[in-house]
Amino acid sequence: LWPLAGAALASRVRTRRELAPGLYEHGVYDAGGSYCQRGDVCCHGRDDGCTVPYHDTLCYCDLFCNRTISDCCPDFWEYCLGIPAPFPKAPGCARAGRSYPTGATYRENCNLCTCGASGQWQCEDHACLMDGELIDAVNRGNYRMPRELLGWAAAGGGSRAVGAPHASALPPQMNMDSNEVLPRHFDAATKWPGMIHEPLDQGNCAGSWAFSTAAVASDRISIHSMGHMTPALSPQNLLSCDTRNQRGCSGGRLDGAWWYLRRRGVVTDECYPFTSQESQPAAQPCMMHSRSTGRGKRQATARCPNPQTHANEIYQSTPAYRL
Repeated sequence: LWPLAGAALASRVRTRRELAPGLYEHGVYDAGGSYCQRGDVCCHGRDDGCTVPYHDTLCYCDLFCNRTISDCCPDFWEYCLGIPAPFPKAPGCARAGRSYPTGATYRENCNLCTCGASGQWQCEDHACLMDGELIDAVNRGNYRMPRELLGWAAAGGGSRAVGAPHASALPPQMNMDSNEVLPRHFDAATKWPGMIHEPLDQGNCAGSWAFSTAAVASDRISIHSMGHMTPALSPQNLLSCDTRNQRGCSGGRLDGAWWYLRRRGVVTDECYPFTSQESQPAAQPCMMHSRSTGRGKRQATARCPNPQTHANEIYQSTPAYRL
């Protein structure tokens, strides 16, 4: 039985090697790497375990390598046999101390870089909407984040939207006209200078449902009034007073926030400043109610929680929609 078992084992190992995708099939002819040398691997005869990782496959450093086998380490002939490689070396490209074959790619921020036949990286030149160094710094840092952001990581393409609602929570959809064309690049602060508000710091409060709603509504009022009204609306007003199926700094729904802004309205952030820095303590009691004055309009029934401010006008919105 021993010869039969040995033959079966050899056949199984050989099949793995013979069916393994060769480097040439991946377009990798030689990246100039010294894999056998780095691993100090040179095996006599045919040894199917004599492998080292090479890009996305394995290469071999045994004496079975020859010109007809496409899975040999690029430095096998030079390091193990002391002879020149039987095929010309491709130029390849260097990056971070490593060599890459022609056709290899990597992303630099939002641009794709490709190793050209000349041995130089050829990169796209698109204007990126994210900063690679900032992305790395965020992912390396040990920051306190709201619970709604736990598990979130900065990314070069589209990081997860903060406070994004479930599909069932979205307002009715409005279709674009067939002749409308969206621009490739758009910056609201450039389009409407002086009308776009700075982002507010929500601290350790998982209340982006309130912050995002207040921010969008603030900008819309500024834009529609042609800059004559530029209120920064109060997220705290929503966090403390919009309590119908909402959980304040422990999360909430965008559709509920827009319903409250339409039916009840909120005051400015200066009148009702943000105070809920933590998500664990009990929610802050509502300190700003409003009453109807007819025709859908409302007015405040209390003074501003901030005693330094007396302007307690109530701002409301029309029904929200999404494009």
